[in-house]
Amino acid sequence: MNQNTIKSVAAHFSFSGALANIKELTAGNINVTYRLTYTKDGLPHQYIIQRINTNAFKDPVSLMDNVGKVTSHIRASYQAEGINPDRRVLTFVPCDNGTLLYTDPEGGAWRAYHYVDGVTAYDQIESADLFREAGRGFGEFQTRLSDFPAAELAETIPGFHNTAWRYGAFLRAIEEDTADRVASIPDDIAFFHERKELAHAIVSKLGHPDLLPLRVTHNDTKLNNVLIDNATGKALCVIDLDTVMPGSSLYDYGDAVRYGACTAAEDEPDLSKIDFDMTLFKAFTEGFVSATEGKLTETEIRLLPLGIKVIAYELAMRFLTDYINGDVYFKTNYEGHNLVRARAQMKLLTVVEEKYEEMCVFIEKILKK
Repeated sequence: MNQNTIKSVAAHFSFSGALANIKELTAGNINVTYRLTYTKDGLPHQYIIQRINTNAFKDPVSLMDNVGKVTSHIRASYQAEGINPDRRVLTFVPCDNGTLLYTDPEGGAWRAYHYVDGVTAYDQIESADLFREAGRGFGEFQTRLSDFPAAELAETIPGFHNTAWRYGAFLRAIEEDTADRVASIPDDIAFFHERKELAHAIVSKLGHPDLLPLRVTHNDTKLNNVLIDNATGKALCVIDLDTVMPGSSLYDYGDAVRYGACTAAEDEPDLSKIDFDMTLFKAFTEGFVSATEGKLTETEIRLLPLGIKVIAYELAMRFLTDYINGDVYFKTNYEGHNLVRARAQMKLLTVVEEKYEEMCVFIEKILKK
C-alpha cells in the first residue's frame, strides 16, 4: 500500500502534529498495520493505524463498538484508583465522523490508537517468570472487566468457542466427506468421539452464575498479546482486542497455557517432541489466579485445568474438520498440514490428560493459601 493512501486515511483521524514518518509493521497476520510518527513543538508522537481484515471480521462496526466499550471501562477502572491508564490500556483515536472507525472510499475499515513505547511483545517464552507475568496480565484484564456486562458485547466471530457447535460441524464434515478423506483416518475420528463429553464440558455450564459466569474474554491469549514493560518486566497492557466478546474465563486461560506450556510447535510432526511443561503451567496459573483474586468464583478457579483440555480438544477437532473438508479454512503449507496439526494437538491433549490430576492438586493448593 503506497504512502499517499496512508496519508489520505490518516487525514481523517485526530492526530497531534505534522506527519513525519510512516513505517509498516509486518508482525501481525490478520490486519495491515502502520506506525505513524507525528511531530509537534519538536516532540514526536507515535500512533498505530490499522486496516481491519473484513474477510476475518465481517462486522467492523460491532467490532470497534466492543473495543470502545471495553477500553473505556478499563480506563475508568484505573482512573477510579488514581492510576494513570495511558500505558495500561490502548487509547483509540477518533476520526472525523466522531467514531473510532473510518471507512475509505473502497470500503476499507480503519482504526487508530496511540503507540505504547518502552514495551516488548515477546514471541517466545524466555523464562517461567515471563510466563507468570503474562498470566498476571491476562488475569488483570479479567479483573478490570469483571463488572462489565459481557452480554452487551457482540460476537465478532459467532460461535468461536462453542465447542458443542464445533463438534456438530465435525460430524457434518464426516457425513459429507467432500474431499474423500474419512476412510483414511478412522483412528483420528474415533479419538474425538471417545472424548465427546469435552464438547459440552464448558458450554453446558456457561452463563450459570454459580458455575461459569459469562465473562468478557479476549479469545487470543498468546504471549505476544501482553505488552511487557522494558523497565520493570511487568505486564502493562493487553492488546489485539478484535476477538473480545462474551465467553468463559476458562477459554482464555486454557488457550494461553495450551499454547505456552507445550514443548513443541502447533504443527510439530514428530509427536515424541510434544510434552506439557508443568513448570510453565504453574507459573502462568500463579500469575493469573493472583491477579483475579476475589473476581473469579471458586468453581471457575477449580475448573481452570478443564479449559486446557477443552481448548486442545476443540483446536485439534477444528484442524481435523478442515482436513476432512479439503483444507478450506486454515492456510496450509503442504499436503496433509491440517492432519499434522490435528495430531499434534491430539498428542498434547493426551499428555494434558495424564497430568490433569496433578494440575487439579496444584489448583487446590493455591485455593488454600
